Parts: sequence; C-alpha cells; structure tokens
Amino acid sequence: MTPEDAATALTGVPATATRRIGASVWEVDLADGDVVVAKRHPDPNAVLAEAASLEWLAEPAAPPVPAVRGHDDRWLVVDHVEPGHPSPAAAEEFGRALARLHATGAPAFGAPPPGGPTEAAIGPAPMRNVPAPTWSDWFREHRIAHYARLAVDAGALTPDEARLVEAVRVEAPDEPPARLHGDLWHGNVHWAADGRAWLIDPAAHGGHRETDLAMLDLFGCPHLDRVLAAYRELAPPADGWRERVPLHQLFPVLVHAVLFGRGYAQQALAAARALR
Repeated sequence: MTPEDAATALTGVPATATRRIGASVWEVDLADGDVVVAKRHPDPNAVLAEAASLEWLAEPAAPPVPAVRGHDDRWLVVDHVEPGHPSPAAAEEFGRALARLHATGAPAFGAPPPGGPTEAAIGPAPMRNVPAPTWSDWFREHRIAHYARLAVDAGALTPDEARLVEAVRVEAPDEPPARLHGDLWHGNVHWAADGRAWLIDPAAHGGHRETDLAMLDLFGCPHLDRVLAAYRELAPPADGWRERVPLHQLFPVLVHAVLFGRGYAQQALAAARALR
C-alpha cells in the first residue's frame, strides 16, 4: 500500500499529493484541504503502540500531541502540525505542561497505554511494557539488563561488558508511576507554528518522571534551562536528581547501542563504570 492509499483508506478522504519527510514517513495532502502524516511501521504492534501512546498522552493540560486519524496493521495516520521555531516562552510552557502530564500518572511502572501491546517499540527497537510494583527492579530488568543482552546479540557489547552494565546501582526516590512520553529526545519535541512545543513519536509507558527529563538532556534540547526551570515551578524533582541523570540515560544509550553499534556501547560502559 502506498502512503496515498493508506491516507485515503484511514481518513476516508482522497489523497492528492505526498512528500517524503523521513525514511518511512510522508506528508499527505487530502482533497478537503487537510494535511496528514502517514507513517509506515514494519510491525503491527509498533503501530498499535504509537497510536495508543498518542491517545494516552492527549491530556488537556499536557503538551499537545497530533490527533490520530486512523491506523491499521502497518500504517498510522495523524494530523500534520505545521513546524515553527523554538522560543523561550514555548519552552517554559512546555516545561509546565510536561510536569502536568507526568502528574496524570500510570497504573504501574512499565504499564502500557490503555489498549497498547506488551511488545511495543522505541523507535525501530523492540520495547517490552511489563507492569511491576517497584521502579528499581523493573528498570534494572526491562530497561537496563534487557538492552544489555540485546546489545550482546547485536555484537555491540561483549558478555563481560554486559554484566558490568547490569551491575549498576538502580536507585531513585520513591514516587508514584508517572505517565511518560518514553522517547523524549529533542527530535520528538516538535516546535510548532502555533507557538507551542508538541510531543511526537512517543513510546509511552508508566515510569519514573526523571527518565523523561534525563532523555531531554541526553542529546540537547533548545532552551532546556527554561524547560527545566518551568518544570520545577510545578513539580520540583527530588534532591540529587542531577546525579541520577546518567542512570536514566543509560536506557536510551543502550537502545542506541543495539541499533547503531559500538560507539554508543562505549558510552554506556563509561556511564556504567561511573554508576557502580
């Protein structure tokens, strides 16, 4: 099925033109004047996970997300959001809205969005959403040890190196599960023409709110100081959260090691040694 076919079938409106904007992502013009984004996933669970994530994150006081127009076992179609530019005001409102999103909570650490699959995805990598009563045990098993083993399978880590990574101390303040975007690097913060920062491409689940904050800091984010200051106005992280950033970042760095190889594995090892 082409992007035009998918958009037509899932919106009920004929497509008139398409533009590729990513490896498997297209903007599609519709005959009624709307523009949508059609995204093709290789795995039906990945489609369902992203659709359920967007719907779960669509809280009135949270950062805005594109509306889901339709999906099937390969295609997800969402509203197009006109891009704009980062601004200090948008960053501050984003920080406050992110705090409100986290506060909406989740049933458990590792809980998937309602209707979302256990076998989900983070970008092109697999991600299991398995509910657990305590954050530390869940994060150690499903976000560190799991990806360390996958990195061994991918040839990015040796078994001995994986054991070093798995031995890190996993500690964080006792807080209730937060509703996370789950893949909150700066590329998934869409600065829009309406002057707001939107969330896109989520891998939502229940987790510790510091994980989203640490991921924003991993690859840099425009006006991050403004985002974090505004977040702290509503929901100050517990003391010492800056020292815990490398622990939370270990998860996405391991995902990158699985996908992109040894360079990220070296980064994960450096963090693991510092966290022992």
